[in-house]
Formats: sequence, structure tokens, C-alpha cells
Amino acid sequence: MAATTTDDAAESVTNAASFIEENWATWLSVGLRILLIIVIAAALRSVVRKALTKLINRMNSGAEAVEGTALGGLLVNAERRRQRSEAIGSVLRSVASFLILGTAALMVLAALKIDLAPLLASAGVAGVAIGFGARNLVTDFLSGVFMIMEDQYGVGDKIDAGVASGEVIEVGLRVTKLRGDNGEIWYVRNGEIKRIGNLSQGWATAGVDVQVKPTENLKRIREVVQGVADTLAKESPWDERLWGPVEVLGLDEVLLASMTVKVSAKTMPGQQFAVERELRWRIKEAFDAAGIRIIGGLPAGDEEDEAQPADPAAAVAPPSALANPTSPQSLATAPIPAPQPPRITK
Repeated sequence: MAATTTDDAAESVTNAASFIEENWATWLSVGLRILLIIVIAAALRSVVRKALTKLINRMNSGAEAVEGTALGGLLVNAERRRQRSEAIGSVLRSVASFLILGTAALMVLAALKIDLAPLLASAGVAGVAIGFGARNLVTDFLSGVFMIMEDQYGVGDKIDAGVASGEVIEVGLRVTKLRGDNGEIWYVRNGEIKRIGNLSQGWATAGVDVQVKPTENLKRIREVVQGVADTLAKESPWDERLWGPVEVLGLDEVLLASMTVKVSAKTMPGQQFAVERELRWRIKEAFDAAGIRIIGGLPAGDEEDEAQPADPAAAVAPPSALANPTSPQSLATAPIPAPQPPRITK
């Protein structure tokens, strides 16, 4: 019995040794192949991430270099460029890592002689289920990626997003943060934004409507406004904010009691409201100095009327016809006497 057990053990050891001797070359080949795949994937991932990081840093350094110039605030917003570049870099790094590591994992499984068809089918079904369950999240993410890639808006831009409007203070892949006109902060999902109105790109238009009396001299009005425009265009900081001459477009509306003169100017983005306020201020002062009356003020004829004393008889009521008891009006209002009872005589 002991001899049989010893013979079985020796046979098992011999078989194992023979199996190892026959397959060690294959195992070594597979191991080296897996190790090579892992090393190449790790090296490629490191190189790609460093290249992307270097590209993002170069974009940020370019923005900081332009920021110190005279037009730096206009051409480049450093915070906007920084957030946009970091978001793009994060997306690119994540996509590169997913592709490289995912491909390496599939190659390792293939080297181990594992059938990938059921795994890929399961992953496809799971991806579809996750996509249906998190479709809003996927929509927000994809909308944020395309928005950043297309540079639709950035930090510092004033936008109208439909659901909210205000100044962009943070741009993310899922949520855009806005500060409203009253100071409130709006968190808007990128997937909910159907249209964007960017008020800070290109140039803006400052428009001022001046209402004056219809009897004023239009040529005189044009001369006064043109003088205000020439003075404004030569003073700082308005000379940088104005991108074109202040133009008197003409009469926008003519009524019986007033007429509206339209004044317009092309400005740098986001500065149209400041230019409009300054134009109104200076036009009002110039019109006062030139004697041109703006609708809403006191006309010149009314000042002379106020200087004259008031007529004391204007407050006295006219005499009433009821004051005379013999007048027809008084007789008509007199009470009707009660009828007398009939007298009975014998």
C-alpha cells in the first residue's frame, strides 16, 4: 500500500515536471508579452499626459504675456483662457488615458487567450443601461465639451442663456456658473442651455435717445452733440472704449409735443452701458449751456407766466342765480304748498 502511494506521488511529480517543461516557454512568452504591453502603455500614457500638460501651460503663459499689454484685457481674459485650457486639457488627458489603458487591458486579455466577445457584449449592454439612466449627465457633459471646444463663452463674458443671464464666473463641463445683475449666482446645467447670446464678443453698440421740443433747431442740435462726441473721443478712458465715432443718426420719432434724436456709437464689448451713461450726462450739460430744452424740463414760456402775480379774482366763484329769491331758478326750487282741506258750509 505504501509502495503504491509512493509510486503515485512520483508519477504526479513527473507529470507536473513534464507539463512545466513543455509549457514554460509559452508562459514566459505570454508573461513577457503582458509585461511589454503594460510598460509600453504606461510609457505612452505618461508621454501623452506630459505633452498635453506642456501644451496647456504654453497656452496659459501666452495669455499671461498678452494680459500685461494695453489691449490685454480686451483681447485675452487670462482667467477665461486658463479655465478653458484646463478643461480642455482635463478632457484630453482623460480620453487619452481611457484609450491607452483600455487598449492595453484588451491586449492583455487577448494574450491570456480569454474570449473577449462575451465581455464586449456585456460591456455594451451595461453602457446602454448606464447611458439611459444617466442621460442628463451625459447630455450636460457633451454639451460642456462642445461649448468649451467652440469657445462659445468664457469667464468674464456677459451672456443670456435663456434660463438665466449674467456674467460668467466659472465654466465647467457639467455646470456653468453665472452672476446675475442683482448679485445672485445661477448654476445652469449645460444640457439645459438651448441658445446663447454673448454680449461680450466682437463689439457693442451704445444708443442714446434724446427727446427735445419740436421747435428746436435740428442743425444746432447736431452741432452741440457733435461737439460732445469730439470731446469724449479725446479723453481717457473713453478714447479706448469707443471703437468708432459718435454719430447722430437723425430723427427717430416726431410727435406733436416732442421729437427724438438718435445718437449711436460703436464701443468695445461690455462698455456700451458706461458710454451711454456718460453720453447722456454730457449731452444734458451741453444742452443746458446751449439753451436747448429737453422734454421733461420746464419750457421757457412757463417761467415768465410764473413770474406774474396770480389773479385774485380767479379764486372767486361766480354769483349764483339761487341767491335772488325772485329768480325763476329760486321759484322752481321752492317747496309746493300743501293743499288746504275743503271748507264745509251749512
